[in-house]
Amino acid sequence: MIRNIKTRHMILGLLCAMYFIAYVDRVNIAVAAPFIAEEFNLSPTELGFIFSAFAYPYLVMQILGGWLADRFGPKKILLILSLIWGLATLLTGFIGGLMALVIMRVLLGVGEGGAFPTATRAMTSWMPKSSRGFAQGITHSFSRLGGAITPPVVLAIVYYAGWREAFIVLGAVSLLWTLAYLLLFTDTPHQHKTITPAELEEIGEPARKNKASGKTPWKDMISKMWLVTFVDFCYGWSLWVFLTWLPSYLKDDRGFDLKAMALFTTLPLLAGVIGDTLGGVISDKLYIRTKRLRFARVSVLSLGLFLAFLCIMPMIFIRDPLIAIVLISACFFFLELTNPVLWSLPMDIAGKYAGTAGGMMNSGFGLAGAISPVVFGFLIQTTGNYTLPFLISGGLLLIGAIAALMIDPNRTVNDAAAKPVDFQFKARPAPAFALGVSSSHKR
Repeated sequence: MIRNIKTRHMILGLLCAMYFIAYVDRVNIAVAAPFIAEEFNLSPTELGFIFSAFAYPYLVMQILGGWLADRFGPKKILLILSLIWGLATLLTGFIGGLMALVIMRVLLGVGEGGAFPTATRAMTSWMPKSSRGFAQGITHSFSRLGGAITPPVVLAIVYYAGWREAFIVLGAVSLLWTLAYLLLFTDTPHQHKTITPAELEEIGEPARKNKASGKTPWKDMISKMWLVTFVDFCYGWSLWVFLTWLPSYLKDDRGFDLKAMALFTTLPLLAGVIGDTLGGVISDKLYIRTKRLRFARVSVLSLGLFLAFLCIMPMIFIRDPLIAIVLISACFFFLELTNPVLWSLPMDIAGKYAGTAGGMMNSGFGLAGAISPVVFGFLIQTTGNYTLPFLISGGLLLIGAIAALMIDPNRTVNDAAAKPVDFQFKARPAPAFALGVSSSHKR
């Protein structure tokens, strides 16, 4: 049985490593930016252009990447995507000017944009419903951990070698992960060499999920996913604000020096690591104990957003900087409690279309990332303080908490017209126990 558990957990560990590496490759540019700007004599406007070059292809690739994973299988698509972002990261170490750097960031956005929806499609086949929250929570906690350790890692490489070498090393690590993924991952558990009938039975129906065939039920999917996408937008607005404006807020509004900024910027991210893992565990435990999927997902999602709202509002008006840091960390913790639930919902609602649904959901996050940092900065420049921008963030958290109460993961995408097709060219006979799986449980 130990071997059985290790097979599924090995795949989950492989995906955790991907989330970690992807976030390191995503945020490394912010750490290296001062050195790049000095070498190429870049203005702040040009740096802003470089930062935004990632966001737009990232947004476009959400639904497209997930749809491709549904149609052709997560192994093929994630291999291609990881090659793109790994090479883009590595080649950044060899760029000779502004336009080359922009091109590399665009390619990075293309590669990473479809990665998380594709990974969600992979988890749909490998993880039983009772473990989906944990799977999404632990993978996303690794992404936050990657964001937290990127500054010291990149700065250490820059100190001893240079900023170019930092991208070359990180790109090489990404490509090594791609090789490991090629050798270890299979689209469905029954294709894996180490899988046994006992573990297939433990995983249950998801083990037999295969690629989507026939016409994608766009209308049905949109009708059941648009509210999840909206709630993800409300969540993503505040998250992007923290990821982009927190250092400036701590310096300008709270008066922290550089050393204090480094510490207090990391603390909320570490709180998010804990929140990501705990949110998924709580949701799964609630489902196991109550057998009520809607309660297990919606209660954590709505309560997490509401508690984040309760933390951000007093933070705006309390002047003690240390209390403000505690409230910011608590806000980030409660905010991240909701993240694994948001990513579990496409798996619950869309089943074998979870890649497309995951991309649809994360488009809310991508759209928030494209506009919230800009709006936040404009309001700061217009009003001269951070009060109104944070009030808007708090308002969206409250709206998201209320909207989450209307989400129902039991309203699944209709898949009656789709016929199962194995990823492999030659179908393999299913285990005897699988033949008795009721079609009434299709998700």
